[in-house]
Amino acid sequence: MKKFTAACAAIALTCAPAMAEGYQVNTLSARQNGMGHTGTALKLGAESMIFNPAGLGFLDRTLEFSGTATAVIATGHATLPDGKKYTTDNTPSTPMAFNLGMNVYDNFKAGISFYTPYGSGINWGLNWPGAVLNQKVNLKAFTVQPTLAWRPLPGLAVGVGAMVTWGTVDLYKGLVPNDTFNAMLAAAGLPGMTDTPANINLSGKTSITAGVNAGVMWDINEQWTVGFSFRQKMNLRVKCGTAAVSYANELAQGLLQDRLNILNEANFTASMPAAAVYNFGVSYKPLSRLVLAFDAQLTGWNAYKSLDIEFLSEQLTPFNQYIAKNYRNSWTFHLGGQYTLTERLQLRAGLMVDTTPVSKTHYNPETPGMTKIEPSLGFSFSPLKNFSIDASVLYVAGLGADNASCTYTDLLRAQMNMPAERTFTADYSVHAWNPSVGVTFKF
Repeated sequence: MKKFTAACAAIALTCAPAMAEGYQVNTLSARQNGMGHTGTALKLGAESMIFNPAGLGFLDRTLEFSGTATAVIATGHATLPDGKKYTTDNTPSTPMAFNLGMNVYDNFKAGISFYTPYGSGINWGLNWPGAVLNQKVNLKAFTVQPTLAWRPLPGLAVGVGAMVTWGTVDLYKGLVPNDTFNAMLAAAGLPGMTDTPANINLSGKTSITAGVNAGVMWDINEQWTVGFSFRQKMNLRVKCGTAAVSYANELAQGLLQDRLNILNEANFTASMPAAAVYNFGVSYKPLSRLVLAFDAQLTGWNAYKSLDIEFLSEQLTPFNQYIAKNYRNSWTFHLGGQYTLTERLQLRAGLMVDTTPVSKTHYNPETPGMTKIEPSLGFSFSPLKNFSIDASVLYVAGLGADNASCTYTDLLRAQMNMPAERTFTADYSVHAWNPSVGVTFKF
């Protein structure tokens, strides 16, 4: 029985952090969202600390502050082989970014940023057929980044920022599949039920971790600028998460509590990679009022080889899990343009193509990974000389993932002498609206 419960706890955790491209945030500037979230080869003032710290070296003001808030309004769909369709009921996620840059010397700048580089939220409900894989998840990561930038030549700048990152994870999932429990009820001569009989909530805070965000930017001439930036891989590790079990009703509790209540006392450790990110960018000014930009972003998801789950209780040590993930690196391509219509009004448009690192045999509904096409529009309006209001909207259109599957082990079926390895298969689709608003102050 202890073996059953320990293994159940381990399997419950296997899907917690496996969200692939879904938990990397690409909505960190209301201005840049409007032009495809480009910025590696653009002189963005204080916002350059996020996109390419070298860009801060071209700050032309004594002090600059910018702030952005985004609402990620996402909807996911899963169509099962029997034709039934299930839809998420998500609360909007709200990534944000704040940047303060300052002039120290003509060729030396400093600043600090606070932003949310990773995050995800999805809610499938308690009683859908994929509940044993995921019911609801809420992941948030926060970064504070002090940054320095130096311009050794008028057209060349280098910059480096120290990323200090921490986060939280809150996951709900079913412990026992409904059909397995109904088989148990049938064997006892009891009527079946439609609700997921037992659920678990896994929550924890990650320890603080540190990394480097560095870059270089070079003005080739008055029209062309190139840039490169690198964000170091970090590991977000939950050192002591907690678990809590709940039941659909008294019948389920009475039949399952002897097997599952030990999970209320289980503490766990788990980790997920904040993958390394390499950005290559170029910008071009064909006209004095028009700037075009292209970024290619490579995310090192191949660092996610396995999910390691270890229990803090010595009696559960034999049931530590080391689960292969074998993700692959993925590219995101950004294209954008900005046209200065008047001294007070700038118009923007852009497009992102975000490719998935997840194979179709490792899909999980907590954030269905798939390649996404993301067009955007935006503008900035300056009612005052040193103040602008920035707004944009980015639409995420998932290309879909048909016949995508995730394999898991049903330990209760094994105890009932039934096949324990099971596969959940569905056709997934997802779309989202990401409106952003921001302000910029320059002094």
